[in-house]
Order: sequence, then structure tokens, then C-alpha cells
Amino acid sequence: MILDDFMFHVSKVWYRIYWGLMLAVSVAVLGGSLAAKFIPSLHDVAARYYLGGNVTIALSATALVYLVLVYWLMMRAGQAMATLIGTMLNALVLLNAIDNTSGTATYAYTTIWIVTTFLNGIYGIPILLGSALVTAIAVLMKCNFHPLTMSVPSLILGVGATIATALGYLFWRGRFVSQKEQQMSRLSGMLRSNQEQSAILIQSIADGVIVINTEGKITLINPAAASMTQWPVSEAMGIDVQLVVKVTTEKGEELAADQGPFAAVLAKKTRINQTLQLVGRDGKKMLISLVISPISIGESNTASKIAGAVAVIRDVSAERAEEQQRAEFISTASHEMRTPVAAIEGYLALALNEKVSTIDSRARGFLEKAHSSTQHLGQLFQDLLTSAKAEDGRLSNHPSVIEMGSYLQQLVEDLRFSAQKKGLGAEFVVGTGEAIDATNPEAASTTSSLKVIKPLYYAYADPDRLREVITNIFDNACKYTDAGKVSIGLTGNNDVVQMYVRDTGAGIPAEDIPHLFQKFYRVDNSATRTIGGTGLGLFISRKIIELYQGRIWVESTLGKGSTFFINLPRLSAQRAAQLQSQEAASAAAPAAPPKS
Repeated sequence: MILDDFMFHVSKVWYRIYWGLMLAVSVAVLGGSLAAKFIPSLHDVAARYYLGGNVTIALSATALVYLVLVYWLMMRAGQAMATLIGTMLNALVLLNAIDNTSGTATYAYTTIWIVTTFLNGIYGIPILLGSALVTAIAVLMKCNFHPLTMSVPSLILGVGATIATALGYLFWRGRFVSQKEQQMSRLSGMLRSNQEQSAILIQSIADGVIVINTEGKITLINPAAASMTQWPVSEAMGIDVQLVVKVTTEKGEELAADQGPFAAVLAKKTRINQTLQLVGRDGKKMLISLVISPISIGESNTASKIAGAVAVIRDVSAERAEEQQRAEFISTASHEMRTPVAAIEGYLALALNEKVSTIDSRARGFLEKAHSSTQHLGQLFQDLLTSAKAEDGRLSNHPSVIEMGSYLQQLVEDLRFSAQKKGLGAEFVVGTGEAIDATNPEAASTTSSLKVIKPLYYAYADPDRLREVITNIFDNACKYTDAGKVSIGLTGNNDVVQMYVRDTGAGIPAEDIPHLFQKFYRVDNSATRTIGGTGLGLFISRKIIELYQGRIWVESTLGKGSTFFINLPRLSAQRAAQLQSQEAASAAAPAAPPKS
């Protein structure tokens, strides 16, 4: 109850003692009244203690019903308020008895009233003083407001209640606490407990954890992070995080001032996940996975404020060393096995050449299957070699300025035969919806003759590598699309050039999408098992796009098809012209003479 928040509270034992006293009074008065009413021999006793009257029976019965039944329901809302209501009913029973009795009976009820007044101190000073005031009014009413004519029982009642009030104040003042204070104490204890648990967890985990404020100062660093950075916890606290967590690129190249990961998170309010090289205080170097997330205050992202950031640091040096060993093994094995496979493929080609050898139709069928399998095996070795080079940074790369509109239109023209083999349509879509049917050259030329003004989208990438990516995605779309069309689109804004390949195939299950660009990962269904593949194409595509600070991802709905998106940084026309001039000058420059 709301009133319960403004009352005072003591130990529950006292409320139960008070409840027991009130219950005893109610049972005694009601029991005596009923006995006197129905047993004639008790009429004299009833008259002396004012028992048997209808008013007495009604008041004591009401008090008893409340204490036995209603009180426990009221307890759910608040024990103090529940007991206070019982106190008021008990007071009516006692005042009625005191007002209508004399002699020994009056002294008995007076004694109970005085004890009740003392116990009223469990509700705090206001209720205690209220009890004293009620006593004073009752005493004055008995003497018709003439204090000099006050009887001895009234005097005992007044003096006794006053003494009980004083004793109650002295006894209870150090024993009660407000309900709000109790709640705050419990909440404070819970908070301390949660903080202690959080501290234990943070101190125990093997990954490094660092928390910074909006100024970039360290407010928390666990022992694991202290060990990695070679900074003691006591010294790192309050220090600028860039002095403690010194990072470079994986290859050890210094980062520009505006490329610091912590500053970037605080400025852009976005989470970052990077693999960098950590340089310890004593010069120790290790490769780390650094994940930094902003700490937001607010209900929505738009209205949230940044209170700092939390970083999780993981040592990935051992993992990278193992990956390097695996990549070197795959690279060496793929390179060595390509030579005999190429030789086998060459001999099979000679065997199938009618000008070189003569074989019957049955043998030709066997040789054609062997030749196809050898080509597939050669492509597998090539993919393995390319993936190994992509992982360790040895992938050949010769970027140049590309105008993506003309580049993609020509590429779609080259790829349209793959779609035609399965009876699929192929189109090139510019902007939000203008499509050029790549399977119909006449329509393409007619569309181009309309002189539609299209935006020029410039990007800086290796045309051959980009062709490899788009061709791989386009071929996959054709493989997994039975009917409909495959679209290659181009759009963008001032900062990004966006390409996409959209098909009308079966789609990709949602649980497979997060793993689609991982090495050797293939969706496990009947189509993939029938078509076959290495699971390396999309992995290589991702690595190539990341060479140019781009991003590749997929959106798909089962039964409706998939769309693969590729974002590359867009060059302004001025920047593209500058790079093209530099490329032309570099190409025209004479080669340096060999050193003698």
C-alpha cells in the first residue's frame, strides 16, 4: 500500500506479538460476551466486565474476523498497515470497555490499553503521540472536561498512557527503519553483490578486457589485458588507452592518428572488430583480435549517448601461426600436384585429338570423362593455391581505375552464354531499375543508342580479380537457378559503388548465410551434392573484395532467390582522373637499365 511507504517498521516478531495480544483480547471479550449471553449464571460477571452487550459483541467480533482472516490478506500489501488497522479496532473494543466499566474491570482494561500504547511505538513517533492524544481525549470525556473532578481510574489511565508513551519513544526510536531505507539497503546489497560477481568474472577470464571513458582514459583493466600490454593494473588506470594499447597493422605498419581503433569507436559510435599487432610496453609483439564496442546510454540508437567503450583483446598469434603452416602446406602441395595433373590433362587431350590418335567411341567416352575429372581436379588445385595466397597476402594484385558501368556491361555480355545454356535470362540493371537484356545484343545496342545519361561510378581495383569475383557469383547463380533470370546491377552514392548479382533460384537457408564466405563451407542440400564444388569460391571472392577495402554479403529468401552485394569505395571523377594520369605516366616511363 502507498501509506505503508510513509510508516516505520521494526522486526516482524513485534508485529506478531502485537497481533497475538489483540487476538487474545478479541477472543476473551467475544467469548465472555457469548458465554454471558447464553449462560444465566454468568450474568453478574458479564455486567461487571461489560460483556454480553450487542455493541461489545459487534466490536469484538469485527476485530476477531479482521485479525483471523483479513489481516493476512492485508499483509501482502504491508505488515505495518495491516497491524495498524487491527490496532484501531482493538482500541475501539478497549475504549468501549473502559468507558462502561468500573472498579477491577476498569483497571484490567486500563492495563491492556497502557500496554497497547507502549506497543504503538512500533509505528513511529506520529502514531505513538496519536495514541497519547486519544487517551487524553478519553480521560477528559469521562470527567466531562473538568480535570479537577477526574476519578482515580481516569487518572491512572492518563498517567499510565503518558508513561507508556515516553517509554515507547525511548524503547522504539532506535529499533525502526523506514520501508524505503530497507528497500534501498536491499538494492544496495544486490548491487554490491552483482558488482562483486562482475569483478570476479572480469578478473578471471583469459581475454583482456579494458573499459575507457569518453576521454579515452582507462577506467578498468583486467589482469589478462595488463599482461598483454605489459602495464601493471595500478599504473594503467586513468592513463590514455592509446599509450597502453599500442597497435599497428598485422604487418607492423604504423597507424595514422585518425585510424586509432579506440578513437574511431568513440567518434563513430560503432563496433569494430580488427586483427592488429599489439606492441607491449617492453617491446613484446603479438597478433591480437581487438573487438571494441561503444557503451551507450539511452533507449534508442538515435538518442543514445556514449559513456565510453569496452574492448576485448584476444591473443591470436598461435592461431595465425597454425593457419600459416596450413596455408604453406596447401600452397606447396597444390603447386607440386598441378604439374602432374597438367601433364595428365595434356596426354588425355592428345588422346582425344583425332589427328593424333584413333580410338573407338567407347574408349572416347571413357577418356572424355577422365579429361573432365582431370580439369576439375586442376581447378581444385588452382582454388587451393589461390586461397592460400589470399590468406597470407601473396595474391597478385594490379589495381587500376575502373568505370564500373561500362566494365559491368561488357562483362555481362561475356557471361550471357552461361545463362543461355540453361535457358535463363541475363540482364544488366543500372541505378534503381533500368535493365539491359544481355541475352539480346540488339536490345542492348538499342538501349545504348537512346543516349540515357547514366552516372559514372569509378572504383580502384584489379579488373581481372574483380572479374573473377563476379564471374564466380554469376556462375553459381546460374548453377542453382532452374528458371527465370540472373541480374547484375550497379548503383551507389557519393561514397560507395554497389554491385549486385540477383537470381531467381531456390535461395539459401538463413542458418547457412553467416558461414557462406568461410573456407570449404558448402550448403548441405540435394542441389549442392548434385552440382558439386570446392567451397572455396566465395571465400576467395571475399578475400579479393577485402583487398580494396570493400565488403561482400548476401541476402536470400528460400524459394525466392538470392542477391549477392559488393560494395567498393567510390572515386570522385577528379580523383579518378588523377590516378589515370599517374597510370599513363607510369606506363610511358622508360624502364630502368639493368645494373651492371
